[in-house]
Amino acid sequence: MLLNDRAAAYGDGLFETIAIRDGEPRFWPLHVARLQSGCLRLGIPCPSDEALRADLGSAIDGSTISVEYATAKLVVSAGNGPRGYRRDPAADAIVRVGIFPAAVLATTQYREGVATRLCATRLAAQPQLAGIKSLNRLEQVLARSEWSEPDIFEGLMLDTDKRLICGTMSNVFIATQSSLATPAITRCGVSGIMRRHVLRLLQDAGIDCVVRDIQVDELASADEVFLTNSQFGILPLRQCADLQWNVGAITQQAQKLLAANGVPECAA
Repeated sequence: MLLNDRAAAYGDGLFETIAIRDGEPRFWPLHVARLQSGCLRLGIPCPSDEALRADLGSAIDGSTISVEYATAKLVVSAGNGPRGYRRDPAADAIVRVGIFPAAVLATTQYREGVATRLCATRLAAQPQLAGIKSLNRLEQVLARSEWSEPDIFEGLMLDTDKRLICGTMSNVFIATQSSLATPAITRCGVSGIMRRHVLRLLQDAGIDCVVRDIQVDELASADEVFLTNSQFGILPLRQCADLQWNVGAITQQAQKLLAANGVPECAA
C-alpha cells in the first residue's frame, strides 16, 4: 500500500474475512451487508455487490493456492488523498482482495472444545465504530500478543467496565440451564456475520437467545460457553483460566443447526 492510501495512513477502511469453500464465498450476502453498512457509517462510497463479487471472483480465479478450502480477505480503503485527516471528497474507494490458506481445525476441537484466556487489553467504548469491521484492529493485535501457548486457541476481551464483549477473532455465547445470551455489541466489538447467522437459526428453531450486557463474572456461573466465527462456525469453550465447562446440549444443538445450514465442519 502507498502512503497516500488512507487505509495505510489512517486505517481508514473496512475489511471482510470470507470462508471460501469449493471455490465459492460462504455467506456472501451477510459479508456484503456488513461491509455496506460499515461504509455507510464511515462515509466511504461502497462499491456495488456486483463489483465486489467480480473482484473476489478474479482473485479466486487467479489464486495460486487451492480454493477448495481457503480464506479471502477483502479490503475496502477510503481511497487515496493528500496528507491529513480530511478525506478528498472526490476520492474513489479502493478494493483489494487476497486469497490465503484456511486453517483446518481438528475434529476434537469441535467435539471437546477449546481453551481460552482472559486478555488484559481492554476494548475502548466507541459507539460510532461498534459492530463494524474497520481496519483499526490494534486492540485485537495487542490482545493476541499476550500469549504464545499453542494450547490457547483464543483470548476473551472485556471493555473498560469489565463487560464481556467478544474474543480477539470471535463472538461469544453463554448458556445456563435457563437462558442463552450473547454480549450486546453497542459500545465496542465486531458484530460477526456468524453470530448474526446463528442468532437467526436459533430464533427460527424456537430457541431464545438474549442480546444483552454480560458481566465477566457471569462466566463463572455459565454451564456452557461457545464461540462463533465465519471461518470455523461454532466451537465449544472448555476452559478459560481456572474456569471449565462441559460441551452441553445447547452448544451441540447450535452446532447441528449450523451444520445443516451452511457450515458442515460443525458436524464433526
